[in-house]
Amino acid sequence: MAIYHLEAKVVGRGAGRSAVAASAYLSCSRLYNDYDGIQHDYTKKQGLVWQEVFLPEYAPQEWQDREKLWNAVEEVETAKDSRLAREFVVALPIELSREQQIELLQDFIREQFVSDGMCADAAIHDTDGHNPHAHILLTVRPLDERGKWQYKTEKEYLCMRNGEERGFTAAEFKSAQNDGWEKQYPYKVGKKKVYMTPSAAEAQELIRADKHPKSTPYGRQNPISERWNSEEQLVSWRVAWADVTNRYLESAGREERIDHRSNAARGLDEIPTIHEGVTAQALERKGIVSDRCELNRQIRADNALLRELKAEIKKLAALVARTVPAIAEGLEKLRSRVLIFCYQLSHIRSGKSHIQKSLAVWKPELERYTGLVQQIKKKSKERKALVAEKKELPIYHVKRHKTLAVCITELTEDLEELRSEKALLLQRFEYAEDAGAEAFRKDIATMEAGLKKLEAQEQKYSAELDKALDEYAELKAQAADFDPVELYKARQVIRPALEKAVKKAIRGHHAGEAISYCAAQRQAGSIASAWRGHRRTASATAHYAAAERTENSSAKSVQEKRALGEITSGGGIVAVAAHIIRSPAPTR
Repeated sequence: MAIYHLEAKVVGRGAGRSAVAASAYLSCSRLYNDYDGIQHDYTKKQGLVWQEVFLPEYAPQEWQDREKLWNAVEEVETAKDSRLAREFVVALPIELSREQQIELLQDFIREQFVSDGMCADAAIHDTDGHNPHAHILLTVRPLDERGKWQYKTEKEYLCMRNGEERGFTAAEFKSAQNDGWEKQYPYKVGKKKVYMTPSAAEAQELIRADKHPKSTPYGRQNPISERWNSEEQLVSWRVAWADVTNRYLESAGREERIDHRSNAARGLDEIPTIHEGVTAQALERKGIVSDRCELNRQIRADNALLRELKAEIKKLAALVARTVPAIAEGLEKLRSRVLIFCYQLSHIRSGKSHIQKSLAVWKPELERYTGLVQQIKKKSKERKALVAEKKELPIYHVKRHKTLAVCITELTEDLEELRSEKALLLQRFEYAEDAGAEAFRKDIATMEAGLKKLEAQEQKYSAELDKALDEYAELKAQAADFDPVELYKARQVIRPALEKAVKKAIRGHHAGEAISYCAAQRQAGSIASAWRGHRRTASATAHYAAAERTENSSAKSVQEKRALGEITSGGGIVAVAAHIIRSPAPTR
């Protein structure tokens, strides 16, 4: 199914990354980094499906070559801890064709990034054919209309006038100075340094400590950069990805949709479906429905209903009198019990199927997750060792330094990819980011325990269905001496009230269930097929044979014999149950 996943990262030198290496990695290409003289070669990497560079109209066209683009970025960012690029990893909906996925990604990049002045380098990866995702690498420094890099931050001086403090850039201060604003400098006041204006210091005959005026810690951000870096902008991009994806899903005629909001924002339980964990009771106390508690409630409701049905069946023995109304009432009440049993079996089988399908997906994914964690640990250990070696290596070992730098960069990019894949896997199953393999194992164990409980319920209801059919066969045999048409009419008189009671019982014990009373009637036939021969017992078969002989002997028409023939061809107890629910009208 389509899932929402948008992971935002920053490519920065402080984390040991480079924009050139990140680009080479996503495009599976070989690129040379002018900044550190390292060539990054990822041509042997598998899984590249598509790649493209996007530029705003005023960017230099030579930047269509990604090596030139990212070397230009590396050149302008001179600090050792510079932010070089912004990276997004997004999951692509598997419901779309490859062409639709590419078109979706192109539209998103052009509408959200290129139109706002960013250069974008994007690629689609799908190594195993089942996990299509895209990497989007974006510039973080704005361009002016001439295609030149703008500043990201500008020095801002904190100036004073009449006790008021305000920030000005160098250009702004030139005009502000004429209005009486003064820069503040550090002056020695005893053993302390105090910032004040030159005019105030001169009045006190203070000596200036140094020539550096007071300024804001990080300068004034470029308004464009400030907007790009804001939390509001990130939220806007997250919303936009959901919107454009849903638009493409709708155009493709798909019903699936994705939602950028967190489970909490959507009013959902943090751990959905069978994700109960140890917090189930706490969630229940907060008014949030826990699936584990829901399963336990369902089983308790099933057991309560089963006890009622057993008690009702016992009462039927007292109704076996030699009168048409008594026989009719007994048969109709048994018919109602059979209908409920068929509903219960269908309901349980649906739950079993859901859990079995989930287990078929979760167990392989646990192995995949474990493999990812092991790879991350191994590569992290390797990288740590290489970083330590490089730090201790004398500076004159130039060749070894360069080799270590290449290896460290490659391991860094490998780790970023593995962590993204891990995050995507956790997102798919709606786990928290810090969840581990133990969370997977607990949920799989919970599902397996739930499956065993449902299997026990299934056996219990199957046994009760056998008993109900035995009772029905005995009553049918006792009705052999009565007119079948008169008996049928008597049953039809009391049936509406009993069917109403059945509906009430189902609704009372299964409030909110999707399977209705009418659906239970329709499903009786499918239950017969699924359980054909499985629950056949010698005693029930004997009762059925006796009932069949009785009905055959009393049948007055070809139509009734044909109906009885359908029972025989159905084979097995539940086929009889289906016939009991239909109960065709006989003719004289």
